[in-house]
Amino acid sequence: MRILGIDPGLANTGWGVVDFDGQKFRPVSFGVINTTPDETLEKRISFIGRDVGKIAMNYGADHVSIEDIFFARNEKSAIGVAKVIGAVCYSMFLLNIDVTIFTPLQIKKAVTGTGTADKHQVQELTRILLGLDKIPRPDHAADALGAALCYGNTSATLNKLGVFK
Repeated sequence: MRILGIDPGLANTGWGVVDFDGQKFRPVSFGVINTTPDETLEKRISFIGRDVGKIAMNYGADHVSIEDIFFARNEKSAIGVAKVIGAVCYSMFLLNIDVTIFTPLQIKKAVTGTGTADKHQVQELTRILLGLDKIPRPDHAADALGAALCYGNTSATLNKLGVFK
């Protein structure tokens, strides 16, 4: 299974593609989609949705895993991220690719085994699980790979339990 993980953000949307055979992960590619504030909000959101769609098609994604909004300390920022999540979901709907949205706590637990892990611990375990020499940079790409690992681990557990998602 090929999983595309997304760490949504209006300025920087991280993405990471991994292959998962039910037991082992293999990194395929990762990166960041950047937008700038000199573009309109509508264009930025549309560009991100379009680019994630291109990435999903180029890499043949079977499933997309998105990290949900963490908290709304900055309401304007949270609303922008929510709009990006909506654009990505719609783009995947058009491509007939299923999407799962995970909370940061769910991603931490699926990658590290604990919901109290800090960002660096999640990124280090992501590096180890993918057999990489160093933590992927920028951080948004590493977080997106973590989202992909979360879906792989979650789906493997559900399959073992006989619960198909």
